[in-house]
Amino acid sequence: MNDRVTPTMTATPDGEAEVALVLRLSWEDVAALGQEAGRLAASMQRPVTLDEAASHRLRSRQPGTHARPQSAPQPPQVSPVSSLPRSPGEQARQAIEKINGTTPGAAQGA
Repeated sequence: MNDRVTPTMTATPDGEAEVALVLRLSWEDVAALGQEAGRLAASMQRPVTLDEAASHRLRSRQPGTHARPQSAPQPPQVSPVSSLPRSPGEQARQAIEKINGTTPGAAQGA
């Protein structure tokens, strides 16, 4: 069942508001958010959490824009392995590799 609960809004000492949400995201969206956190961390010269990156991204959006740009649908990339079901652990590993820019079997420390 879907139990909908109105989230609680909390005022923060810096004059902003905080709302806790639970989001269901695709692994590709998680990877993109990780890349956003990496860019933000580099510009701020400190570690950045994914929720901080999401807040920054929401604040920096122009009014009326959407999270995903409207574009023509891409044809699916087909490979023999892609048709097999993947475990959540495998999906997480692949998302982390995508964020870090690494691929399985790549030479380390080149």
